[in-house]
Amino acid sequence: MNEVVTMTFFQKYEERAQAELFDQMDFAKQLGLYPYFMELSSEQGPIVKFGDRETIMFGSNNYLSMTTNPKVKEAACNAIEEYGTGSTGSRLLNGTMDIHTRLENRLAEFIGTESAVIFSTGMQANLGTLSCFLRKGDWVVSDEQNHASIIDGIRLSSLDKKNKIIYKHNDMDSLEKSLKKIPKGEYALIVTDGIFSMEGDIAKLDEITELAETYGAGVYVDDAHAVGVLGPNGRGTAAHFGVQDKVDIVMGTFSKSFASIGGYIAASESVCKWVKHRARSMIFSASSPPSAVATVLAVLDIIEKDDSHRQKLWANAKRLKKGYLDAGFDIGHSASPIIPLLICDEMKTFQMFKDLLAETPRSVYTNPVRTPATPVGRELLRTSCQSSFDFETIDEAVEIITKHAKNLDII
Repeated sequence: MNEVVTMTFFQKYEERAQAELFDQMDFAKQLGLYPYFMELSSEQGPIVKFGDRETIMFGSNNYLSMTTNPKVKEAACNAIEEYGTGSTGSRLLNGTMDIHTRLENRLAEFIGTESAVIFSTGMQANLGTLSCFLRKGDWVVSDEQNHASIIDGIRLSSLDKKNKIIYKHNDMDSLEKSLKKIPKGEYALIVTDGIFSMEGDIAKLDEITELAETYGAGVYVDDAHAVGVLGPNGRGTAAHFGVQDKVDIVMGTFSKSFASIGGYIAASESVCKWVKHRARSMIFSASSPPSAVATVLAVLDIIEKDDSHRQKLWANAKRLKKGYLDAGFDIGHSASPIIPLLICDEMKTFQMFKDLLAETPRSVYTNPVRTPATPVGRELLRTSCQSSFDFETIDEAVEIITKHAKNLDII
C-alpha cells in the first residue's frame, strides 16, 4: 500500500520558503529595515513623493529624464487616441501594428544594424533571443556579473552544461583562457553587459571584439543601461568604442533612457528573422502597447537631434562621483551614471537605506542591493543620476548620505 501523505505540496513549499527566505525577510521587517516594494505616489522625476513626503530620487534608471518630457507624454497620449490602449495579441498573430514596425526600423537605423525586433520587456528580449539562438553543440562565454536575464536565457537554451563558460568579471585574460578551451571548429558566443547594472563599470568591448575576431566568436551585448548613455547621441557601448561592425547582436530595453517598457535586439536581417519565428517569449506574449512604442519613438526623435540631455547626465554623474570620493566612499570601478556605495554588510545596507528615507525635510531614495544581484559580502546602495538633477540637489543628497554613513561607521 502507498504510504499516507502527511504534507501537501503547498505545505512543503511554505516550509521550504520559510527556511530559505521568509525568516530572513521577516527578521528585517521586525527590525523595521525591510526596504523593498516601496510605493511611489508621483511620476519618476528627480524629486518624487512617498505619500506626501518629498524625496530625492537616486534610485531611478530614468537617465535622460524623459518620463516627464512634455513631448514624450504627448506622443504616448496621441498613440492611445489613434491605436487604443493595447494590442490584444502576439506579434506573430494579430498584435503587430504599423507603429511596431516603424520602431523596429528606427532602432536598426539608430544602432546601425540591418534589422531589429522589439519585445514586450527587456527580460523577454534576453530570454527569447539567447534561448532560441544558442543550440546544442554551440558554446557560450559569459561575464560572471551579467544580468539575471542573460543567465536565465542561457539556462533555457539547449546548450550542454559543459559548453557554458563563465569568465571573471571584465577580465580579458580570463576571457581568452575561456575561449582557448573551445575545440577548433566549434562556435562560441561571447555575452556581456555594456554597462554593468549594479556597479556601473563598462565592458571592455574594444578588447572583447579583438578576442572574438582572433577566436572566431560572436559578440552579444546587453546595452540596457548603455543606450542613451554611451556613444554619440547615446547609440551605446559599441558606438562608444567605435566597434559597431564587430558586434553581432545588441540587446536593449525601453525602461531606462527610453522612458517606457519593452525591449529589443538589433542585428542582421537573418538573425532577426530567426528570432521573430523562434523566440518563445515573443511568440507567446502580447505585443507592446502602442503608447509604450510611441514613447520610444518620441525619445528617439529628441536624442537623435539633441545630445544635451546626455551631456547633462554626464556632468551630473561627474559631480556626484566627486562628492562621494571626497567624502571617502568606496564606489568600486564605476565609470557611468550608476555609482554604487559599497557597504559589504546586508543589515547595514538596509539600515542606511531606511535612515536616508527617514531624513527630513527631504529624504533620499537609493537601491539596497543584496544577493543574488550582488555576491554575498558585497552588498551596496546603488545610486544613479538623471539629466534633470541640478548640482544643488546632488550636493544636498551627498551631504545627507555622508552624514548617515558616518553614523553607521561606513566611512
